[in-house]
Formats: sequence, structure tokens, C-alpha cells
Amino acid sequence: MKKCLMLLVMMVSLSLTYAQDTTKKKLVFNPKNPIYEVEATCGTCMFKMEGKGCLLAIKFKGKNYFVDGTDLDDHGDAHDTEGFCNAIKKAKVQGTIVKDRFEVTYFELIKK
Repeated sequence: MKKCLMLLVMMVSLSLTYAQDTTKKKLVFNPKNPIYEVEATCGTCMFKMEGKGCLLAIKFKGKNYFVDGTDLDDHGDAHDTEGFCNAIKKAKVQGTIVKDRFEVTYFELIKK
């Protein structure tokens, strides 16, 4: 009985581990789509947007949008002295606005 219970616990644990989606959509530049130069930063820390925790945001055409498709930590330590939670950076992006969020298909920080 103990062996069956242990086997069941292991199978459930493994199935939960593999059930999580760990694949990340690769951001790719598309020369056919327009590229925009925007300000990028932590929306809650620097743009004072309402949100839970630190979230990547951009200023696009004068309005702030949270970003879907890439995260703060994909571009270094957000809480570093020059990280997104402490600095506003310039970026080149491609994407569209979907439900008041910017769905990014390409994101590149512009080096100073």
C-alpha cells in the first residue's frame, strides 16, 4: 500500500511539473512592421501606473502601456541602480495595442 501511495504522489508531482508552460515566445524583428522608439521602464515604480508588483511598461504615443511578451527581468536586474525600477530607458519596439496593453513582438534597448 505504501508503495502504491508513493508512486501516486510521484506521478502527481511529475505531472504538475510538466504541466507548466516554460516556453517563451522569441521576439523577432520584422522589417515589414513599423518600429517605434519609446521610453521603457517599470510602470508601477517610474510611471506610477496601478499594478501589482513591478511590471514593464512603455510610453507609446504619449500614453503609458504595460507590456506583454517580455518582462523586466529579461533585460537585466530591474532593481539595479540602472535597472527599470530606477531608470527610464529608450527602446525600439514592434507590436500592437491589445486591450489597453502593448503586445510586443520585438524589443531592443537602445544603448547610450
